[in-house]
Amino acid sequence: MGEVREPIKRNSIAKKNKIIADGFELICNQGYHNVSCVDIAKYCGVSTGIIYQYFKDKRDIFIEGVKLYSDNIMFPLLKIENKKITKDNIEFIMKDIILKSIKQNTMTKKAHQELMSMSCLDKKVLKIFSDKELEITEKLVNILKHNGFREINLNEKVHLIINLIDDLCHETVYHKHQNINYDVLIDETVKLIVNILKENYENDR
Repeated sequence: MGEVREPIKRNSIAKKNKIIADGFELICNQGYHNVSCVDIAKYCGVSTGIIYQYFKDKRDIFIEGVKLYSDNIMFPLLKIENKKITKDNIEFIMKDIILKSIKQNTMTKKAHQELMSMSCLDKKVLKIFSDKELEITEKLVNILKHNGFREINLNEKVHLIINLIDDLCHETVYHKHQNINYDVLIDETVKLIVNILKENYENDR
């Protein structure tokens, strides 16, 4: 087994990224412990030697996939970056974020289940998600401050809102309790988020 190297040429970078995406997909579909680097190479249509040129082992591939997944799953929250947020449209914006987050969780259901399982077993996977959550918190706080929201426990409130949305997605996608009206649950969550941020509006907004 040769030394792992970082590709420089465009084709090599594209090949490495394809291995990450396809390998991560295979691991999520089949389960981390049921997949080997040989399986990943066959699935990606490359030789096992190519795999080991870019990665030490399947965990390397999985970790890179986790980073990609964590970026994509948080994407709806960052779509508001270029929007003007006011007390008149915040309810609409938050509902849009929630619906897009639910859709994203539905599209990546198998991946999410495997990742939640692995986050309990691998500290590095858990740290990636923890760091991403803090990064999203900071970005959303800055977006709100840029839109004139006051700094009254804003960091803590945003962190709470992110976890509310995350819990709502889990409830809607994975649990599906028969006695819960999920349209109502979404609307109530939006109202709760708006109320959490209510005192952060500027007086003249």
